[in-house]
Amino acid sequence: MERSDKMKIGTKILILFLTLNLLSSKGTAQEADTIKTTTEFDFSKVIKFRETKIKGQIINDYDSIFSPSQRKELSDIIYDYNIQTSRQIVVVSIDSIKPYTDIQKYAGDLMNYWGVGDAEKNNGLTIVMCNPCRQIGIATGTGTELILTDKICKEVIENTIIPEFKNGEFFNGIKNGVTELIEKWK
Repeated sequence: MERSDKMKIGTKILILFLTLNLLSSKGTAQEADTIKTTTEFDFSKVIKFRETKIKGQIINDYDSIFSPSQRKELSDIIYDYNIQTSRQIVVVSIDSIKPYTDIQKYAGDLMNYWGVGDAEKNNGLTIVMCNPCRQIGIATGTGTELILTDKICKEVIENTIIPEFKNGEFFNGIKNGVTELIEKWK
């Protein structure tokens, strides 16, 4: 074989090697670009949320805001309403919404993870309050929001729940808020 033939083969191999290297680098870069950044939280990895979902609790007082008798009273109101209407309400108190910054998004994701409400009717409602964060959010299923719009939920929070919270009456705020939401939901 002549030297020019060897150079041609060597050049072709070098071009092929560089092309393959370039293509593999491009594929890696494209894959890296498709990684989605999100603040969604995987509730299934947190024992308290996983166990609560299994137990189907109505009042999930992780921040220990309510007394046992208050939890029972609130549970009875919500349970009776659920039995009468098949609509589901869940109340959650927590001490942090991290990694979230928006309690409304947190409440919606938690409601979806737990499957609050009937799947076909999408008639769930979840109230999440974070006392240390000084935030409260109400998430509704698509069937629920036909009646309990974002505007109505916001008014209940601002006019019924928060005034009680400002007086340190967390139970009364939530109880009155739940009662008003039930009245408006009929």
